[in-house]
Amino acid sequence: MSHPVNESSLIPPTLIENRKADHINIVLEKDVTGKGITTGFEQFFIEHDALPDVDLDEVDLSLQLWGRRLQAPLLISSMTGGTDNAHAINLNLAEAAQALGIAMGVGSQRAAIEQPSLGKTYQIRQVAPDIPLFANLGAVQLNYGYGIDEAKKAVEMIEADALILHLNPLQEAVQAEGDRNWKGLYNKIATLATCLEVPIIAKEVGNGISGKVASRLAECGVSAIDVAGSGGTSWSEVEAYRQNDSRRRQIAHCFAGWGIPTAVSLMQVSKAVPELPIFASGGIRTGIDAAKAIALGATLVGTAAPILDAATYESQAVYDKFSILLETLKIATFCAGVSNLKQLKQVQLHHKNSLY
Repeated sequence: MSHPVNESSLIPPTLIENRKADHINIVLEKDVTGKGITTGFEQFFIEHDALPDVDLDEVDLSLQLWGRRLQAPLLISSMTGGTDNAHAINLNLAEAAQALGIAMGVGSQRAAIEQPSLGKTYQIRQVAPDIPLFANLGAVQLNYGYGIDEAKKAVEMIEADALILHLNPLQEAVQAEGDRNWKGLYNKIATLATCLEVPIIAKEVGNGISGKVASRLAECGVSAIDVAGSGGTSWSEVEAYRQNDSRRRQIAHCFAGWGIPTAVSLMQVSKAVPELPIFASGGIRTGIDAAKAIALGATLVGTAAPILDAATYESQAVYDKFSILLETLKIATFCAGVSNLKQLKQVQLHHKNSLY
């Protein structure tokens, strides 16, 4: 089934919806990839096994996460919600996730908390009853009146298995209407973690999480960390295209290369909090990227912007893109001489600068 985006409604009727629509349209229409920075995965290669003692058809990429079984370690990363167009996109994404047996996160649900009629734009359980599904709120909202009630509403709204608290200080700093007070959030996250009945995932939005920050988040009681490093979509670039003030636009563009490359962030966080599930997102484009991420410590590998265009058409288009990524990951696992994710985490990974 397809859920086409309504091209005639690119400018929604309310401000809260307008920002959501802006984000979708800009990511689809502009070059908002980070400038002068890469994910870092290109600096590594997996040692090729020329004689793998493996049957390719027996490679098993499945895993268990918080009581749900996934057929592959893939995550449709948080993208959208809050407009009719976003609902169609979310339904297409969810149908593909259900068919593939992978996880999915929705976009920030602040819009629906503040305008409950928008809640339906995030609701996708009817087409994806079995997948791990992640709700989403901005961590900074804990400094602007949000607390356990709002977190529970976000989880209940979509029947989620976990709650993402997204961390986007740079985006907020360059956004015209951004929230600037980030003081005291560690304690508020810790309080929320003790009260919420589902796991909390701390997630950056494209500038990476350091090992130091990951350690503090683990002490607060978060259950997983999504590094969402640099090298993919730059949200300072997205916000630059939303700016009407030329001075603020120039400032936003200055940060196009800001952040911790995804591979570097992943290594830091894996070392700092090896006991936590770690999700790798930020510039993941291929199954080979995914294989390298898993070898560097990732439990799940997420992607978003590369499938957004497909999601505006139909679920089959999303399925087709992910099936290519999945088959590539399977072949990379086979060519590494291993047959499951546990073994893939232990394969030899070489840095190109250490070859000679």
